[in-house]
Amino acid sequence: MMKIKINNSEELKKELLRLTLLKKEQEAYLAQQYTLLKNKVETPARVFNAVVSNVPGVGMIKGLFSTSASGGGKTSASNKSDWLTKASQIVLPLVLNRTLLKKSGWLKKTLVLLASEGAASQINKDKISSVVNKVADFIRPKKSSKKKHKNIKPLEEESEDSNLSIPPLSETY
Repeated sequence: MMKIKINNSEELKKELLRLTLLKKEQEAYLAQQYTLLKNKVETPARVFNAVVSNVPGVGMIKGLFSTSASGGGKTSASNKSDWLTKASQIVLPLVLNRTLLKKSGWLKKTLVLLASEGAASQINKDKISSVVNKVADFIRPKKSSKKKHKNIKPLEEESEDSNLSIPPLSETY
């Protein structure tokens, strides 16, 4: 560090200007070095993500185990889906490949994997619960209709008709 002897206000202003310029140069240099280091560190991850994104079915497996709603760079419907949808995206291709497509080739299995991923994304808890509720409503017995007598009022209607308070226009002394 170099010590500079300042004698008057002119020299002080020049030194402040020089130091401000030096500060800006150093900040620009450090920002550039940070960007270079960041790019160097992120390169392996970018290469890995580029390779993995081209492999079919990896996205749904990654989405199943991710905890955040927005996974990597892409925001898809599978990242925002519930656990049932994610599980069906994995189970459905496995079941199909083990049963219906047992003797088919890898191309057919890959196509079924991609198609079933889209089909499974249409399945969610709300749709299944609505179907279960409709089936349950169909199976449940209807409520028995109670016979109403014409002369007897229900308890609620009687309480509205019979007002036991003081009438509003009555005189009170």
